[in-house]
Amino acid sequence: MNFTGNTKALVLVYRDMPIQTLNESVNIMLTPQFYTLKREALPVKYSYQAKRIAPSLFDGLLEEGHKHEYFVAKEENTWLFIAYDLEKIQNFLLEKGLDLTLVSKMYFAEQARENFSAPVMTGDKEALVNFDEQLVMVPKAVLADDVSFIEPDESFTPKKGITLEGGEKSFLTKKESYTLAGIFLLFAFAFVFEGGRYDGENEEENAKVQALLVSYPSLQSSYTRDSIASKYEDIDKKERKKREIIKRLSGMIFKGSTLSSFKMDSKRFEASFVCSDAKILKKVEAMAKKEQFTTSKFGSNELKVEGIL
Repeated sequence: MNFTGNTKALVLVYRDMPIQTLNESVNIMLTPQFYTLKREALPVKYSYQAKRIAPSLFDGLLEEGHKHEYFVAKEENTWLFIAYDLEKIQNFLLEKGLDLTLVSKMYFAEQARENFSAPVMTGDKEALVNFDEQLVMVPKAVLADDVSFIEPDESFTPKKGITLEGGEKSFLTKKESYTLAGIFLLFAFAFVFEGGRYDGENEEENAKVQALLVSYPSLQSSYTRDSIASKYEDIDKKERKKREIIKRLSGMIFKGSTLSSFKMDSKRFEASFVCSDAKILKKVEAMAKKEQFTTSKFGSNELKVEGIL
């Protein structure tokens, strides 16, 4: 069974592409003509945190009056941020005859940059080229006469994609759904069977634990047990505190406020914000004080936020 859709045909979407006729479900890959990208090394761990930062990274770079959405992906040492206008993309696909109900997933060419070992023709006048560790559109005239071109296929399909509104309602075929239903039914029977066994074995395990406590009286000491529990409880509290601090700092990142640096150790943290103007700086400062963080201004419209874990 195929759960990722990677065996589906991959259609490269570019401005001068011909009208398409689809008879089966496909994946699409957008050229840089349809998105704006940035790479940043940021001290965040999870995609949802990076996505909250994305709008501030593209401040002033995107066309006004349009609703943009953001795609993020973790790379080796950086985060890949992509801004795109989904409505414009969908309208273009419809103009080119691409039935949205037959589009399984949408990807960005930059996600598969390493696969572009040679230029890809995109119409009669332009080509998609891997240049200086980024995919760019260039005029065909600047390429050597003897250059070899490649054609993207399903092997270029990245792991992470976007499902379009109005696209396929499910990534499973009817046959796969029936198969999964059968598997889950088997799991249900196994769960009931193992549950019955567990009830019987649980009494036996309790007896073993009691025998162990008799043999080793020190384990019965509430002081010993509480010390062990307290040790791991403290570790868990610190990790929860770190995650909570990052979550609260993420709320201070919005249009006009950009996180420029971040440091955290086992005792304290320090974050620096660059604000577009004094009004934004004042707003970030008020949010930090509300969280009971320490603030200090430096540079031009820059703010340092500190606190203890």
